[in-house]
Amino acid sequence: MPHIPLDENLPGITGLLNYRLDTALPIRQLTQILLRGESTLTEGERELIATVVSNGNQCRFCTNAHTAAANVLLGETETAEKVKNDPDNAPVSQKMKYLLEIARQTQINGKNVTPQLIEQARAAGATDLEIHDTVLIAALFSLYNRYVDGLASVTPTDPDFYNRLAGILKTSGYLPSANRYAALKADE
Repeated sequence: MPHIPLDENLPGITGLLNYRLDTALPIRQLTQILLRGESTLTEGERELIATVVSNGNQCRFCTNAHTAAANVLLGETETAEKVKNDPDNAPVSQKMKYLLEIARQTQINGKNVTPQLIEQARAAGATDLEIHDTVLIAALFSLYNRYVDGLASVTPTDPDFYNRLAGILKTSGYLPSANRYAALKADE
């Protein structure tokens, strides 16, 4: 049960964003830039970063939501599961493996991102902008994970909810829009 009154039809961060629209807008804008804006990393790769950070923080809502989003964007389900559970054997490039490790280390403690890890990522082809954005996405999702869990937001167990949310994130991104969550309420 949430610690504050939230719309029960909008679980996870969706209810929190709806609760306080003035803080929701900058959150949404930053997320849109990082996960859907111009980048040499694909949208799917950026969702994988959100996935591994949320998984490391044990935030079930965010892990499920961003796993589903990564799956939709990548067009398959193996990669997200592997980056969470068997990263060494995940079907991603060596560069992406290093970026995901940078994300994991940022999630634990930013000081864990060592010069050696940065150099390994660079040697595998990571640009300074990709490294920057990986750390920022990881830090941002650590904030989101604590926001969702710190207010005990509702976490659905039905995978169909996350699939509907992933469809919204794929087609509409993270910015606010009219009737944004109508598809989430489809089973009311």
